[in-house]
Amino acid sequence: MKYKFRDLEYNFSERSFIMGIINITPDSFSDGGKYFRESKPDFENIINDAIKMEREGADFIDIGGESTRPGAEKIPTNEELERVIPVIEQLSQKIKIPISIDSYKSEVVEEAFKVGAEIVNDISGFTFDKNLPEIVSKYNKSCILMHIKGTPSNMQINPQYENVVKEVYNFLENSKEIAENTGIKQIILDVGIGFGKTLEHNIKLLTELSEFKRLGYPLLIGLSNKSFIDKIIPTPVKERLYGTIAANVIAILNGGNIIRVHNVLENKRAAVIADYIKKYGK
Repeated sequence: MKYKFRDLEYNFSERSFIMGIINITPDSFSDGGKYFRESKPDFENIINDAIKMEREGADFIDIGGESTRPGAEKIPTNEELERVIPVIEQLSQKIKIPISIDSYKSEVVEEAFKVGAEIVNDISGFTFDKNLPEIVSKYNKSCILMHIKGTPSNMQINPQYENVVKEVYNFLENSKEIAENTGIKQIILDVGIGFGKTLEHNIKLLTELSEFKRLGYPLLIGLSNKSFIDKIIPTPVKERLYGTIAANVIAILNGGNIIRVHNVLENKRAAVIADYIKKYGK
């Protein structure tokens, strides 16, 4: 399956793709506060890190201005705009790879599209803001639609499913139909590791990822540094790189097309090996 972003064409059947994460938030679970200086975004540091990610092999840069960690609360739209729009505006002139705006708010997404974002990464799969699909269609942009159970503030309070694979599948099927019916052409799906799931749910989704290929779209996996790794082998957030790589390799071998990561270089190298084994190990 081939998608086009600006002047780049990506064939998701050829190899795995890497999305680098830039969280411009003081409270994200993995890198909260990294890009803040004296309570304000450090735009120079942000831009330099994004450029470095491209150099290390990132195929996308995902820019977020509101934390969606478990227990996180919403922030005002104007505050989110102040964090992300200056970065996207500058970065779109400095890198060749597509920029994704990690937001579920149509106002934020529209402004991001105006200054150079190519993709919206919506954690709610078009369920939080009913105006968002029309915005994506209006600007002829692409979308990443993720499954979530609940909201960031309550999603990890005893999440339960009768059949997690079936329920996540049905949710994403509904989300992609909303996108299709709105005229959106380039759709990417995400099972939402850690968004309203226990350790067992996350493992079930990773090991049965191939089931979601039937939906007909590329699959993005976002598990970088997440707490399910800590539940398997207790490790502080900043020491979860090895667990992240291991889980991402499993995801790639089971059908994942894009891995969303904090550490681009290390995961890129792991993905190249996984792709090689997947291609020539049959």
